[in-house]
Amino acid sequence: MHTADQRSWVESVYERLAADDEGRVCKAIPERACREVPGNFLRMLLANAASQVADSVASAKTTLPWLLMHLGAPAWMASLLVPIRESGSMLPQLFLGAAVRGLAVRKWVWVGCALVQAACLALLGWAALQLRGAGAGWAMLGLLVVFSLARAGCSIAYKDVQGKTIPKTRRGRLSGWIAAIAGALAMLVGLGLGALPEGGTSAQMAALLGLGAFAWALAAWLFAGIREFGGATEGGVSGSDTITHQLALLRDDAPFRRFVVARALAMGSSLAAPFYVSLARDALGQAIALLGVFIAIEGLAGLVSSPVWGRMADRSSRKVFATASALAAVLSMIVAAWSWWSPQGFASTWFYPTAFFALGIAHAGVRLGRKTYLVDLAEGERRTAYVAVSNSVIGVLLLATGALGALAASWSVAGIVMLLGLAGLAGAWMSLRWQEVSG
Repeated sequence: MHTADQRSWVESVYERLAADDEGRVCKAIPERACREVPGNFLRMLLANAASQVADSVASAKTTLPWLLMHLGAPAWMASLLVPIRESGSMLPQLFLGAAVRGLAVRKWVWVGCALVQAACLALLGWAALQLRGAGAGWAMLGLLVVFSLARAGCSIAYKDVQGKTIPKTRRGRLSGWIAAIAGALAMLVGLGLGALPEGGTSAQMAALLGLGAFAWALAAWLFAGIREFGGATEGGVSGSDTITHQLALLRDDAPFRRFVVARALAMGSSLAAPFYVSLARDALGQAIALLGVFIAIEGLAGLVSSPVWGRMADRSSRKVFATASALAAVLSMIVAAWSWWSPQGFASTWFYPTAFFALGIAHAGVRLGRKTYLVDLAEGERRTAYVAVSNSVIGVLLLATGALGALAASWSVAGIVMLLGLAGLAGAWMSLRWQEVSG
């Protein structure tokens, strides 16, 4: 039970964060869920902020590759980390979607999967202290597979819980504040990593992973407090017939199909980031010294831009996605051209960090735009199917792009950045054909 003072405090904070000063907005959620919006908004905000801390300290792009090399694992294993992390969290959603739809209350899926991720990070910390060589590498890859599968469960449950508990015109703002807090925390993580001695120690890395495990456990506790009422369970079956039925959405549902195609084309807003860092390393050297700087810059970009993107997404998530995708695309084309021009000295020193900051702003908009649009596009059990199918398709495409690393070594990193930019422009153009669903 909540006291009157607790409710007053929670509602006051909610009104400030959600700008809900013109009466309670309850679009697309039941009346009884409307009464719980302020508390659910804050719990969801804090739970996701905690999970973002864990993502920062256990990044498959930074922390885990460093740890692999530190433990003497085979170098080729590092190339599997990002594909496993990203695709592993998306591909299973097509199979999990029907099972989740069979549950009237779905927050416990998120809670259980969060605890699994906490356990995986704790075991990774143990591996950092106890294992070496190929054994350490195989242990990391195996734990990362389990971690990613659990992340898939969180992803598919989260959007459905959000759609049942947070009204339209407030979902974008919630996502914006989550990203802003995550950005601030990522800045702290980046500065902390930059302060570590060259090379670091296994104990330091184990401590970072332990922090991540604690953050996931805290997130599970916070999310468990969300007041979610039972919802529709139609379609809650499993098997090949269900999978075929879900995939048929791509054929039969034109608005959803256009969303998936545009999202796939705009993947460059995230895929380009490591290539920016690679180009900066080649131009500036001392990649390890720059690593913390780039992590902090990315966090700052999310901090300053996400609340703005979130408010804009509540007015038109379609326009946010199109604008941010075009920005990321044009930026990548400029970065590729700059790399081919190859200016030296101070110009490159400021250019690459500035470009990485701008890419972070654009990617925050792409993420917020597509997430808000997908939640608003469908209602009821159809939302879970949309999330499952779209993420599974993107997961397959991410696996296909695993060859980009080898392509970069044999061809041109700048050329790949240019191609990602061109694809992003096509995605921005495609999103202009989406139907308007916000507001």
